[in-house]
Amino acid sequence: MPSETFGIISPHPPIFLPSVGGAEAHDAQASLDGLHLAGRALAAWAPDSIVLISPHAPLAYDAFVVDTSARLEGSMAQFRDTTAYTWPGDPELANALLSALDYAGIDGASRDIDPRLKPGWLDHATIVPLFFVEPTQSVPLVVIALSYLPYESHRRLGTVVREVAESLGRRVAFVASGDMSHRLKPGASAGYSPRAHLLDEAIVDKVGSGRLSELADLEPELIEEGGECGLRSIIALGGFAGSDPVPTRVLAYEGPWGVGYLTALVGQGALDAAGTGTGGAGAEIRATPASGRKGGMPGHDESEIVGLARRSIETFVHTGSPAEPGILTGDEYPERAGAFVSLHRDGMLRGCIGTIGPAYDTLAEEVAHNAVEAAMRDPRFPALSPDELADLDVKVDVLHAPEACTLADLDPATHGVIVTSGWRRGLLLPDLEGVDDVQTQVAIAMQKAGIAPGEHCDLQRFRVDRYT
Repeated sequence: MPSETFGIISPHPPIFLPSVGGAEAHDAQASLDGLHLAGRALAAWAPDSIVLISPHAPLAYDAFVVDTSARLEGSMAQFRDTTAYTWPGDPELANALLSALDYAGIDGASRDIDPRLKPGWLDHATIVPLFFVEPTQSVPLVVIALSYLPYESHRRLGTVVREVAESLGRRVAFVASGDMSHRLKPGASAGYSPRAHLLDEAIVDKVGSGRLSELADLEPELIEEGGECGLRSIIALGGFAGSDPVPTRVLAYEGPWGVGYLTALVGQGALDAAGTGTGGAGAEIRATPASGRKGGMPGHDESEIVGLARRSIETFVHTGSPAEPGILTGDEYPERAGAFVSLHRDGMLRGCIGTIGPAYDTLAEEVAHNAVEAAMRDPRFPALSPDELADLDVKVDVLHAPEACTLADLDPATHGVIVTSGWRRGLLLPDLEGVDDVQTQVAIAMQKAGIAPGEHCDLQRFRVDRYT
């Protein structure tokens, strides 16, 4: 069972739901992409049940409250979405978990002992992650509310969940719902702390390196300054995943509205199901064409990948629905990779959206999705209209895996750059008009990331296959 462990760390802001946030949700596109990838991995892994720990389910200070209901239902009505979200419960697993907690000397309680605990009700911190990772609403679900018991009790809770799953012979996926610091920016809803970003950096570091047991040792004062709501959830997932180092993959971290959002896969089963390594840092390095194959304006003999991007845009603009991406047949295309789609009209930028690493199962899906995002949801521009299609210039950049570098290693004509400082990250593609020297390239990338001039940041460089 441990080698098959499957866990997900998921943020839960209501704004992520299209029915709540609309286009504004795309300010957190990295998180949305990460959650969609986690959902595809979960579907491939095919769990028998899901156990989700939520910081916003009805809780008790001194016990873990477990919902034993046969049906769970909720809505986001407080956020203007009246959709009824329902999942089947798993009373057998929930009651076995309560018995095991009692045997282990850990206080637990069923939600049905008190109507104020709202048995069978789903909170937003449960609905939002499941909306992305289990959209079929068919996998049986057990919801556990975190408590104010010690961190070690939360880790033991996760261990008990794993042991119960093993005893029942169940493939159980564990979802840790929680947001990181709520105090990253001035004006954040929970106030601002200049040290808040240090908490998130520490959590991301320990998750990324698989040292989940060390989360319980973080400085209490730093935790208090961060004002998080997800640390206990992740600690419980650490107990479920087993001894360090735990196989992990951080899919996204960002904080566009002053709250940190971490999305990650935890456990070898999760990484295997996501196909980690395919198209990643260990993938074969491909040569970057000097200028790509020409074509990018309507009526030209377009390259296959540009034609795919254009078809995706035109279908969505005319119908409001995405096109089937199909497959890319050219031998030069990798199976999976990050990709940027750039749109221009009359020589002026009209939209550009992309992914640094692969978020979809195939490059064709990656390009089709990013093409529609660039056309319809780039926050800098209004959605593309049908009368703009006739003179739309489409370019596609397929990214090679990034590598750490110094300023001396950069050449803006051949290398793109990624700058990172804590949770802030900015990217600039190579060979852009007006970007003729390294200093300009890095300065623009830092500005996009919100990193001040002179502030320290880490550098990565990457090559692209550009199709223009």
